[in-house]
Amino acid sequence: MPAYRLLDWQQPGFAEVPVPEPGPGDVRVRVAGVGLCHSDVLFLDSPAGVLPYDVPFTLGHEIAGWVDEVGTEVDDLAAGDAVAVACMSPCGMCRYCVRGADNYCVDNWRGRGFGRDGGLATFIVARRKELVPLGSLDPAVAAPLTDAGATSYHAVQRVRPKLRDDSTVVVIGVGGLGAYAVQWLRLQTTARIVAVEAREVRMKAAETLGAHEVLLAGDGLSRRLREAVGPDGADAVLDFVGTDQTLNAAIRNAATLGSVAIVGQGFGTAPVRWGQLAHDCDVFIPQGATIAELHEVVALAQPRTSTGGVTIEVEQFAFADTPTAYARLRDGSLNGRAVVLPAG
Repeated sequence: MPAYRLLDWQQPGFAEVPVPEPGPGDVRVRVAGVGLCHSDVLFLDSPAGVLPYDVPFTLGHEIAGWVDEVGTEVDDLAAGDAVAVACMSPCGMCRYCVRGADNYCVDNWRGRGFGRDGGLATFIVARRKELVPLGSLDPAVAAPLTDAGATSYHAVQRVRPKLRDDSTVVVIGVGGLGAYAVQWLRLQTTARIVAVEAREVRMKAAETLGAHEVLLAGDGLSRRLREAVGPDGADAVLDFVGTDQTLNAAIRNAATLGSVAIVGQGFGTAPVRWGQLAHDCDVFIPQGATIAELHEVVALAQPRTSTGGVTIEVEQFAFADTPTAYARLRDGSLNGRAVVLPAG
């Protein structure tokens, strides 16, 4: 079957690979859609010796499709069922898994599309427990829920205990992840949502998705953000960019007893010292989401009218156009998530 792989370090390309066979407890999925993530650019650009993986491997960790064949011991899925595939393959036995924090499993240093074969291929095999039935969602659209949707959901759940009816939450960056964060906050809280975005088209999207106020990123961000949230600060700041500027704005504008989530891998830095960070304010870096949280994400994303539902913004690309989709991801011209369609 054809696959798009990291053939060697900094050498991606198409290749033929064997069709995987499901073992006991496994399911083979015919891949409908694969979302492309900024993490992929790190894998594509890293020279040998930087990442702890062996090459080659198939890229793509945001995966959804249809059940093709089930292994023995699987009796609750049938061919044709639409499913989302969790990015990780947790062991279920380590100290984190037994605490229900399988997103921090000791085996999660590698996963599908980073160290193991991912979804940019015709088929992929996963354990049954790593699949989430999609209900009425289209797998050619829903793939980004497995990472962009779930990672932002996990970050929102971490700050929700800090939020009250009169709370303000700041979402910095309304791209692939931040767009979902705005929606989870709209669906699950009554907080006022202030979004920060650099692109005009995404500023408009933030308003459509549920932000109450949208600020343009750039010069004087910290000062302008303080004017928007008020002198008491924001009860939560979710930074999906992670540059020096956004981290400083986040830390300076978080409230006493608040939270700052550093989600974006912008590799920025900011000082944390007396007078800069409010008292009893948490600063944390979340990682992915649990499989249980992915179930919750899929349930929230089901079409509904009473809550307005969830908008899954995608630009779809034919499998042969995978390099073009990655180029669009690099140049920042996507309006939503790039989703490659291996099944056509």
